[in-house]
Amino acid sequence: MTDTVLIVGAGPVGLTMALELARYGVPVRLVDRMTKREETSRAVALWPRTLELLARAGGGLSDELVALGNPVTVANIVAGSAPIARVELKDIETPYPFVLMLPQSETETVLARHLADHGVQAELGIELAGFTQDEAGVTATLRHADGREETARHGFLIACDGAHSPVRHGLGLAFEGDTRGDDWAQGDFHMSGVPYPVNEFVTYWHEEGPAVLFPMAPGRYRVILGIGASSGAVPAVPPIETFQAILDRRGPGGMVLHDTIWSSAFRINERQVERYRVGRVFLAGDAAHVHSPAGGQGMNTGMQDAVNLAWKLALVARGIATAPALLGSYHPERHAVGAQVIAASGRLTRLATMENPLARQIRNGVLHFLLGLAPVQHQLEGTLTETSIGYENSPLNGVSWQAGPRAGERMVPRAGEAPYGAGDTPRFTLRVGEDVGDHPPELPLALVDPLRRTNPVAGGIELVRPDGYLALSVTDGEWEPVVDYLHRLGRA
Repeated sequence: MTDTVLIVGAGPVGLTMALELARYGVPVRLVDRMTKREETSRAVALWPRTLELLARAGGGLSDELVALGNPVTVANIVAGSAPIARVELKDIETPYPFVLMLPQSETETVLARHLADHGVQAELGIELAGFTQDEAGVTATLRHADGREETARHGFLIACDGAHSPVRHGLGLAFEGDTRGDDWAQGDFHMSGVPYPVNEFVTYWHEEGPAVLFPMAPGRYRVILGIGASSGAVPAVPPIETFQAILDRRGPGGMVLHDTIWSSAFRINERQVERYRVGRVFLAGDAAHVHSPAGGQGMNTGMQDAVNLAWKLALVARGIATAPALLGSYHPERHAVGAQVIAASGRLTRLATMENPLARQIRNGVLHFLLGLAPVQHQLEGTLTETSIGYENSPLNGVSWQAGPRAGERMVPRAGEAPYGAGDTPRFTLRVGEDVGDHPPELPLALVDPLRRTNPVAGGIELVRPDGYLALSVTDGEWEPVVDYLHRLGRA
């Protein structure tokens, strides 16, 4: 059996998966049935947690993305002429206290360039024609654009092949959920007259439906509109005149669309696959979950699926760790996150599309009050930025010392320190207090970064996963649980 990992789907999720595995020294093959990349914007938001995780890849990846995009630090909600909420992201404890507006095409270009630095390129015009698996590996048949087929053996197969995933269909997995009964339209436009600076986005709530404006750059905006009940047919893409008329009714007036860069129409699906893993086959991104674009978290959730799986798969593929719980943790961790994102984005959509006038009036009053409270704003900021995501019920969680963070929580990146999980091997990081004991034990260097970091605030010993979440914490000098945890990961 070869340990090469076959990744199907070369969008941002597949590129992230390939980059993470390649930099960890795992052979990968990345294929996609598309013959050339899309040049349209599609997904436009990169949230702080995604940028934190991409920074682990090195080479200034996240900084390069930031230099290309538009950092937005404020989210506004307006109903009629009344401001409902103003949520500022600048107080989030992160190196990236903003949502980065950047066309998906540019995100993909940067990811592909960094992947090429590791000797891997996406092979376009190749589709997965079929696959079988057994305990030792996956046999996949690939069909080239000219009709030629090839069959090869792989260690694992990862489906990053979108909402209509052939891999998911091949596994016979249900994609459970619903399709909303209304139509939506979106587009990128050159635009003037927006009454907010370029570092703020705004959602207008209106009795007809919402209008959302994301600033991509000075004078360029992504506009998303609810356009009414579905007719049953495939929704038609409205002309620019329709976009303009809707904005005139729902906004404050004076906003002018000058020309269309790109536009589309769609319906919202809220669906999730029942299992993210079947044997040696894994699903990530839209192949595993789809939801409302409210909050702009779809691409980010998929890219974080990739980061979660890649370090675990790298440890197994390289023979560094063999505990079944390692790969077994992918489904419970990411399925729970996917369900949370679906629920949260669905709530935002339902709030924005209320039809009953009394309900809208109550919504406006209650949310204006609640979103003026600092604790509520902080909770919303954490949800939007995905910095509040954690794995409190993960099978990989060890013990938690009563002082400090709990196992499964995100560990805030610290200025001047390398990101957790950086480098060519997915190692755990030790954070220790001043009293580490006279003779700290020898730990398996294949699993643990030899550079220990100080933990002056909470004290104690903290073991941090390669994706920056706390694995366990104990009091100073209590090394036995740490040693036991690492040894259990290293053996089947």
